[in-house]
Amino acid sequence: MRLSDPSIRKLRQSSNDASVAHALTFSCFRCQSFLSRERPCLWLVDAMDRARTRYALDVWAYVFMPTHVHLILWPRRRHFDLAAVLAAIKLPVSRRAVAWVKREAPAFLPSMLEAQPGDKTAHRFWQRGGGYDRDLHDPGTIHATLDYIHAHPVRAGLVESPEAWRWSSAAYFAGTSAPPLTPDVSSIPSPPERWRFRR
Repeated sequence: MRLSDPSIRKLRQSSNDASVAHALTFSCFRCQSFLSRERPCLWLVDAMDRARTRYALDVWAYVFMPTHVHLILWPRRRHFDLAAVLAAIKLPVSRRAVAWVKREAPAFLPSMLEAQPGDKTAHRFWQRGGGYDRDLHDPGTIHATLDYIHAHPVRAGLVESPEAWRWSSAAYFAGTSAPPLTPDVSSIPSPPERWRFRR
């Protein structure tokens, strides 16, 4: 199964284990390209930065694709609650997006509308469910996953090299430019020689 599969809603392969890294993937509502514009991407950067401070997380790597997000997180505390972390990242973005659309672009609201039981409705930015996540235990898997998520924009034909994608930590690892959110690289297990992050 591909990590980028937009049909993935909630496939748990991870845990609240604070001794391992966590690779997360979650999608926009109905796999729409809500992250194709700068404004929501900046909201997501802000939410991630606040969440890593609040929950003592290291953000090892990330890629914002137009329809979904990839993250690799490392907990620095003994207690780790994945659901709380995801809520801290996703809810602020959703609230800001829905408020902005209602105020500035109400014609877009039907794209965010979800019918719920009892004839209720709600406006959503993210697809319901926790998305895809798995634990990363060994350095080889960690570095393979770093490379894998950074290559998503290339595989999608959006750019020619991972570091050319703005909404990614790849440029930091390549040493070419500063990304929107600087990754926390000091806690990543010893990298292979080909890895060129800034020391």
